[in-house]
Amino acid sequence: MSGGPYSGLTDPPRAMPARDLVDGYLVEDEVVREARARAAVLGATPIGTAAGAALCFLAATIRARAVVEVGTGTGVSGLWLLRGMASRGVLTSIDVDPEHQRAAREAFVAAGYGPSRLRLINGLGLEVLPRLTDGGYDLVFIDATPIEYPRHLDEAVRLLRPGGLVVLDDMLRSSEGGDPAWEVADPAGLAVREVIEQVRDDERLVSLLLPVGNGLLCALRQ
Repeated sequence: MSGGPYSGLTDPPRAMPARDLVDGYLVEDEVVREARARAAVLGATPIGTAAGAALCFLAATIRARAVVEVGTGTGVSGLWLLRGMASRGVLTSIDVDPEHQRAAREAFVAAGYGPSRLRLINGLGLEVLPRLTDGGYDLVFIDATPIEYPRHLDEAVRLLRPGGLVVLDDMLRSSEGGDPAWEVADPAGLAVREVIEQVRDDERLVSLLLPVGNGLLCALRQ
């Protein structure tokens, strides 16, 4: 038989793994690529392209104007969030490493985001979040030490307005043995399991675990 989709080919092309298809669906621009390169130099671990696109989509879906991010890194996740936010939205980004935040600020400026769109705070998330306004935010993104996630979640829910979203990264990160992190009986794995159950059992929240990147746990506050 001739004229099929693989006519003239010795072997049909192999199917691309689903994760590669998802990660390659959107191409990052030069500013994001440079921020990702700086992360490699400074030892930061940015979110992947698919997870960044998910943050952008979620921020755009709820027309987020006030967003809090714990874990600025070199600005990769912040760039994705800003691109989904309302045109006058403000990103409050918290990180304990001042060098990372300096690199992030450079990335934000290169992307055209001025001081009116940014509030960068140097400090520990669990020390800064309690000082922020109750119910004053549309979206809270947590990319911090997993062992502290249950406490971060408590603060995030307090900060959200009704209809706001909390998103936690690294929910599907594998352990050294290849098992999901929450199946491992170490402090980080136990904390990930705790926060997953905490979100699922909270009647104020409608939750979804997205298998993009290392896993995003998303919850909408009713």
